[in-house]
Amino acid sequence: MAAKSMTLLWGSGSCPCWRAMIALEEKNLQGYNHKLLSFDKMEHKSQQVLDINPRGQLPSFKHGDNIVNDSYAICFYLESQFQNQGNRLIPDAAEERALMYQRMFEGQSFYEKLNNVIYYDLFVPEEERHASALSRNKEALKAELGLWEAHLQKQSPGSFLAGSSFSLADVVVFPTMAYLFRFGLSEGRYPKLGEYYALLKDRPSIKASWPPHWLENPKGHEALKDF
Repeated sequence: MAAKSMTLLWGSGSCPCWRAMIALEEKNLQGYNHKLLSFDKMEHKSQQVLDINPRGQLPSFKHGDNIVNDSYAICFYLESQFQNQGNRLIPDAAEERALMYQRMFEGQSFYEKLNNVIYYDLFVPEEERHASALSRNKEALKAELGLWEAHLQKQSPGSFLAGSSFSLADVVVFPTMAYLFRFGLSEGRYPKLGEYYALLKDRPSIKASWPPHWLENPKGHEALKDF
């Protein structure tokens, strides 16, 4: 009943929060204590969060007396702490394990470049926007998309980011992939990204942790429709 001693403070639609929730599902740790907080209401800066995470960020995670807040750290912690429970998320084969680490940490750059475009489009006031900055951000994201399309091109059909088994690389990168299509990316232009998204979107751990406000409003946005 380890899950009963866990608390996760999270926000809907946050890729870092989603990573942690997928990992918890994969390790069969359902039943953990959790609280959905609102970014719009600045609840991630509340005292409840700051008591666990002085940075005032989500996810904020506690297992007994152990506090782990960064989403990658949470994923590694859960896999090492519950190695023999649920699905193994670090491959045994050295080649696949090396590829998993590579794709995981490339995923941080991918997420950052996506954010630079989406948050600029959604949150920067019109009068503060600079066409050159937006253009640079878009070109950087397009280059990143090309890299991931090429990565997946090298994989066998129906395989995951690090090979034949679902791994931590998929846990941390899938939410970024889901955001791409939520924001209108064309599967026709990026067929391998589309295939990967289709492969994973109905996986039980991903469906169980799907952002609630996406379920309420399936339509999404169109910020990436011209990419």
